[in-house]
Amino acid sequence: MNPYAVFLMYLMAILGFVAITLLMNAYLGPKPAPTSVKLEPFECGATPVGSINVKAVPIKYYAIAIIFLLFDLETVFLYIWALAAQPVSGFMLVTFGLFMALLVLILLYVYRSRLIEAVTE
Repeated sequence: MNPYAVFLMYLMAILGFVAITLLMNAYLGPKPAPTSVKLEPFECGATPVGSINVKAVPIKYYAIAIIFLLFDLETVFLYIWALAAQPVSGFMLVTFGLFMALLVLILLYVYRSRLIEAVTE
């Protein structure tokens, strides 16, 4: 059987299971009424003190989160590459060099655009 057909059947089975589970939850699950007590913030069982004072996170922290995720994932990919590259060939070294060049370009972009300094101010 074609590997793409097997993958497509597997994907459809997963999506079908998720859809059936969500539909069963929507129809058979509990439907609690939203009361004023349920809508209060939970503070470890204690009575709430003061009013709700939730401020939105400034958008400048979004860039830091994306940069962190990017470099965090790159570290994981480098670790996986190091485990998989047992007999190191020329192609693997070129791939590694390209990967590291992209990382350096991203790091230079972050440094030159002063994304990290904008948050610390």
